[in-house]
Amino acid sequence: MAKSFRDLKVWNLSMDLTVLVYALTTDFPKHEIYGLSSQMRRAAVSIASNLAEGSARASRRDFKQFVVIAHGSNCELQTQLMLASRLRYATQAKIIEAEELSHEIGRMLTGLSRFLSTKPQSSH
Repeated sequence: MAKSFRDLKVWNLSMDLTVLVYALTTDFPKHEIYGLSSQMRRAAVSIASNLAEGSARASRRDFKQFVVIAHGSNCELQTQLMLASRLRYATQAKIIEAEELSHEIGRMLTGLSRFLSTKPQSSH
């Protein structure tokens, strides 16, 4: 297991996704500043934040719950990316880049959740 949340590849990719979402939403119409733009930014920030908070918890079970929340935020962001695409608020290239990274993070969160559900191996 990682010594710090900063060592988790999924956390680092989540940080990359957050930066990407901030850049993507910069070009949204000004009337969306408190709407879709704000929601997308919060969802993206929530992924990495929940991984960090969960990793600081005392048990694998508690950490897993935060991973599940992060996964939910990632799915929320995927929905919002699809909406932004339909509304043509960003270029397809930027949307696709964010979607691909989000899907990779989703797969990693699923794997981390499964790992945290297994009993730790005792070292003898």
